[in-house]
Amino acid sequence: MEFELSPIEERVLGCLIEKEMSTPDYYPLTLNALVAACNQKNNRNPVMELDTATVEHTLFELRMEHKLAVEVSASGSRVMKYRHNIADHWSFSLSQMAIICELLIRGPQTPGDLRAHCSRLHTLADSSEVEHILEQLKNNEEGCFVVQLPRQPGKRERRWAHLFGGSEIEIPEEEPEPMAPVAEMQTGPSRLERIQTLEDEVADLRQEIGDLKAAFEQFKTAFE
Repeated sequence: MEFELSPIEERVLGCLIEKEMSTPDYYPLTLNALVAACNQKNNRNPVMELDTATVEHTLFELRMEHKLAVEVSASGSRVMKYRHNIADHWSFSLSQMAIICELLIRGPQTPGDLRAHCSRLHTLADSSEVEHILEQLKNNEEGCFVVQLPRQPGKRERRWAHLFGGSEIEIPEEEPEPMAPVAEMQTGPSRLERIQTLEDEVADLRQEIGDLKAAFEQFKTAFE
């Protein structure tokens, strides 16, 4: 991987991707809007409390050192805005961008988690489609962008992580699939998993409404 981003750089880049996909009418983002996006309480793991100076410095690093962000000026406005320029480096599809975004802002996740979380950015049919996209990102001719992590104790699905943070995540060797107890065999998600998915989707909808309200207030302020 060509880049080794810090956790804060990952958060800022992930938020730029997220807002481009979820609220394109209010993208690129002002510095204040980006700070608010980085510090959201939902759709983020871990939750951060970044100040304006930190985000501004991080944008400078993304722009000057990594060439992953661009400063733009809107016609008739003195407020600078920011966008990512990943397309200048790699050719990702919308589904690949959605998965990369969710891994950047939420950390390692299972294919099932990714399918549910990506639904607000780009629709993915099922976990099988997510696994196929993850394999594409893992074996991409432009580089290896994701890695499958070892299975956590008591978990059936293995998580995936992005590799934009450099070599801090070691690619594990393949491990044998354990035999699942008969009592654990099932054809679909459990009731608790379905409830968690619904709760995540409700939280995503609430956040999107909040983003739209904030963007509308910002829009009104610009004409006052």
